[in-house]
Amino acid sequence: MTERSWGRRLTTSIALAVTALAVIVLPATPAHATYGPNQSVYVQVTANDGTGQQLARLEGTVAFDDSNTKYRYALTLCWQNAYPMPSFIIVLNGSTVNYPVLTGYSSATGCQQVTVYDAEATPGITVSNLRFDVTAGWFSSVNGWQYMTRTKSSGTYDNPFN
Repeated sequence: MTERSWGRRLTTSIALAVTALAVIVLPATPAHATYGPNQSVYVQVTANDGTGQQLARLEGTVAFDDSNTKYRYALTLCWQNAYPMPSFIIVLNGSTVNYPVLTGYSSATGCQQVTVYDAEATPGITVSNLRFDVTAGWFSSVNGWQYMTRTKSSGTYDNPFN
């Protein structure tokens, strides 16, 4: 055997060993969920004391993945005339509460402040549907400045994959 062919065989053997080791050690790229179409979200909370005062507005989109285990949302919460700052929760399957992930702040006409929520959620359960519950408070001028709160729910957003 010549020195050159021995070196070539050694190089080939090392290359094959490294390739085999890489196949064993490196994980396969995980499959990515496919999301359905974005569904529009809009919830306007208005004082229910007869004044019609706008308190808070939630708007944006939500989408479900085809594995029924995730959803994503891109939402903004406009703080209009509520006191203190309004809030919202995400209700999964009618009962499980998830809290939104605050990702930033913005501004818009008619809003004291705009909070931005943009995330993908994996709650660990099958996601059949969800809704958004927005809560805001105010001092009612027609009720002797009594402090009042109101929670308004969005409609139910159904997962199109189940």
